[in-house]
Amino acid sequence: MARMHKSRRGKSGSKKVYRNTPPEWVEMSKEDVVKKILELYNEGMDPSKIGMILRDRYGIPSVRQITGKRLVEILKENGVPIKYPEDLKALIKKALKLRKHLEAHKKDLHNRRGLQLIEAKIWRLSSYYREKGVLPEDWSYDPEKLRVELS
Repeated sequence: MARMHKSRRGKSGSKKVYRNTPPEWVEMSKEDVVKKILELYNEGMDPSKIGMILRDRYGIPSVRQITGKRLVEILKENGVPIKYPEDLKALIKKALKLRKHLEAHKKDLHNRRGLQLIEAKIWRLSSYYREKGVLPEDWSYDPEKLRVELS
């Protein structure tokens, strides 16, 4: 797959082995995994960070194999409000940091172009999430409003 804003090829990545049953070496039960997910979320970690911690510290290769549900689904079932999808939230934070940098360095044209590319990704992703019903139909990318909301 090619990159979005470059005329280069993308990185190749490893593929997960298809498996719908938990591996033999996993010692945690379904309930223990759910408790650990909620505990890590309450410590202030994002879902992707939780997945990496479960993989690295507890030897859980995939939450879905053990629980039968995705990590975000488990959080939603337990009453955790997820306002923005994680990928969109990361792009918005990146754009806000870049805007702050450009306020101090007005002539930094390379980063101004980078901000344009990041915001193009935000607009594209937000229209997808509005179409899927994850974001409200009237949601729009407003950096000043989001700066207050995400900080």
